[in-house]
Amino acid sequence: MARPLPFVIDADDPRSPTREQWEQLTPEQRRQVVDALPCDVPLELFMPEGDKHRKAKNHAVSALDGFFRRIGRRVYLSSELNVYYPGEARFAPDVLAVVDVEPHEREKWVVLDEGKGLDLVLEIHVSGSFVKDFEGNRKRYARLGIPEYFLFDRTRASLYGWRLPFPEARTYEPIVPQHGLFPSVVLGLELGLEGDRLRFYYGMAPVPEADELIARLDEIVAQFVRRAQDAEQDRDRERAERERAEQERERAEQERERAEQERERAEQRVAELEAELARLRGEGKR
Repeated sequence: MARPLPFVIDADDPRSPTREQWEQLTPEQRRQVVDALPCDVPLELFMPEGDKHRKAKNHAVSALDGFFRRIGRRVYLSSELNVYYPGEARFAPDVLAVVDVEPHEREKWVVLDEGKGLDLVLEIHVSGSFVKDFEGNRKRYARLGIPEYFLFDRTRASLYGWRLPFPEARTYEPIVPQHGLFPSVVLGLELGLEGDRLRFYYGMAPVPEADELIARLDEIVAQFVRRAQDAEQDRDRERAERERAEQERERAEQERERAEQERERAEQRVAELEAELARLRGEGKR
């Protein structure tokens, strides 16, 4: 039976234990702590911001997830997932990424339990406090040691990026865009805007999103169907040509047979006439 926890998790402000507290826990107690930390996102952390926010967030996760699956790289991606750093108030980023971990489903991210913190956070601003995203989150994520932070302001079609200059740093430096794209060392990709849409790029080529891949697959299927239909039409034409050729051959054979019959009848008539002529000559001599 697991021993009781040496501290109480506050229902109003649930927090992961500090590293010192974690080190004092048994494996069973650690599991108790992880299970007790809420996975539901409170309203103050998740304010509904409409379709512009939802679509931008979902498109980002979908594009990245599909890309990393295709290249076989282990990257965990999620959105609005409760994140617990040691002794810190929980937060739920719009999009988060952690590299080199198993991308299985999770209900929360507890840094002490997972063994590492987040590698990248992307926030999408549509409404509410821009200062919170631009100043508050930027300082907080840097203090927590998250290597990269990107902010997509969809209302102004603007993109910002920051990076820790070295692992121990706790103040971000701005990421300077190159040819209009913001390089992400964490992802190995670039981020840029296409109109008011956030896109990821690999080698200057846009990473396709799910709807684009579906459209591309639909076109491939349509091309396959067209080729199959064309091939079937070609086979139909070949069958028709063979049938016409067979009909012509049969007609030619019938004509040959009729000609042979006419020849035989003609030969028979000639023989009959010759026989009649010979008979008449015999009678004339008598």
